Amino acid sequence: MNTPVTVKDRPVKAYVLHPDLKSGRTVRRIPEHALAEAVSLAAALPNLDIVGSEIVRLPKVQPGMLFGSGKIAELKARFVAAEVELVLVDGPVSPVQQRNLEKEWGVKLLDRTGLILEIFADRARTREGVLQVELAALSYQRTRLVRAWTHLERQRGGLGFVGGPGETQIEADRRAIDEEVVKIRRQLAKVVKTRELHRAARRKVPFPIVALVGYTNAGKSTLFNRMTGAEVLAKDMLFATLDPTMRGVVLPSGKKVILSDTVGFISDLPTQLVAAFRATLEEVLEADLILHVRDIAHPETEEQAADVGDILESLGVDDGVPMFEVWNKIDLLAPPLREALLVQDARKPDVHAVSALDGEGLVALLDAIGAALDDERDETDLVLPFAAGRARAWLHGEGVVLSETETKDGYRLRVRWSARQKAAFEAL
Repeated sequence: MNTPVTVKDRPVKAYVLHPDLKSGRTVRRIPEHALAEAVSLAAALPNLDIVGSEIVRLPKVQPGMLFGSGKIAELKARFVAAEVELVLVDGPVSPVQQRNLEKEWGVKLLDRTGLILEIFADRARTREGVLQVELAALSYQRTRLVRAWTHLERQRGGLGFVGGPGETQIEADRRAIDEEVVKIRRQLAKVVKTRELHRAARRKVPFPIVALVGYTNAGKSTLFNRMTGAEVLAKDMLFATLDPTMRGVVLPSGKKVILSDTVGFISDLPTQLVAAFRATLEEVLEADLILHVRDIAHPETEEQAADVGDILESLGVDDGVPMFEVWNKIDLLAPPLREALLVQDARKPDVHAVSALDGEGLVALLDAIGAALDDERDETDLVLPFAAGRARAWLHGEGVVLSETETKDGYRLRVRWSARQKAAFEAL
C-alpha cells in the first residue's frame, strides 16, 4: 500500500469515481446526484484539489479489481495526465480491490467509508468526538490491516489517510488493534458516563427535549442558531458540525424547552460510525419531540428523508415519539412553489415549511412545538412540612401552585402539573 499523501505544502490532486452498479443492492439515487454528493464530500476535506469526477457504469463488480481491465487502463491514462494522487471511490471497496487498484494506478485510494471517516476525524473537536472517530476508524481498518499487511497511521486531528506529519505506527496485527480498541472504549466509557450524568440531571428538570435530526447540510445548525441565538458553525458544507450542542429555548407560550443539535446523517453512513456515535445519537432517543429538518429545495429530498428514517429506525427511535417534518430552505424555491408549500404546510399539522436563513415560518413552528409539548395536567393536593423549603420553592418556580394554605403541620398546596413535572418533583 502506498504511503499516505502529505498535504503539508500543497493541495493533493484528487479524482472522484462513482460506480453505477446495475445489479446488487437497491440504490435510491440517480447516479448524477450521487456523484455530486460524493464531490461535495470530497470538497469537505481540506487541502484537496478535485481535478475531475465521473460515473463509471458497472454491469458487474470484478472481485479483484472492482472495474474491468479496459476501464482501469483508461482511467490510469487519465490519472497520469492529470497527475492525480488520490482517487475517491464513492462506494465500498474491498481490501484486495484497494490494494490492487493502488498498485495498478500508483495512487492512494479511499472508498466512501474511508472518506467519511477522514472528514469526521478532521471535524471532531471534543474529546468524545475524537474518541468516537478513532474507535470507528479502528473497526473499519481491522480486517484491512491484517489482510493487506500494512499499518495504522494515527495523528491528532486526522486519521493519516491523506497526510500530515505526526503519524505514529501501530503494529499491524489483529491483537494490537483489539488492544487499542479496548483502551479507547474504556476512555469513551468515562466520557459517556459523564454524558449520562448530565442526562440524569436533565430528567430532574421538567424541560422537554427537542432534537434536530436530518440529512447533512439540511440546515439544522442554521435553524438551531435562529431558534436559540447560539453561534454554532453553520456552513454550506457536508458535516460542517459533528459535536452535539444543547441550548435552552423559551417558546412564545413562555414554556422552556431544551433544543439539541445532532450530527447530520447521510446515505450509506458507515455502520462503524453509527455504532461509535451511538452515545451521542442517544440524545435523540431521550427526546420528547423530534424535528426532522429537510432541505426541501434539494432534488432528492424524498430520498434523503428515507435515509434519515432508516438510521432513526436502526437507532431504535420509538414510533411513539412525536415528529415534525421541517421543510427548510424554502427561500431557495421559486415563488409559486414556495406558496404551494406554505398552503400544503397549513393542511398538515406535522409539516412546517420554514426558512432558517430569514426566519420565515419560524413563529408558527415554535407555536406548534409548544402545542405538541403541552402535556395534560392533573390537579392534586400536597402537604409539605415547614422544613421542605426547597420543594416549596421549586413548585412556585414552576408556576404549578394554584393555592396555598399554612397549617400547623406545614403548607397545604393545590397544584396543577404535568406528568413530567410530577416525576421531577418526586425526584427532588
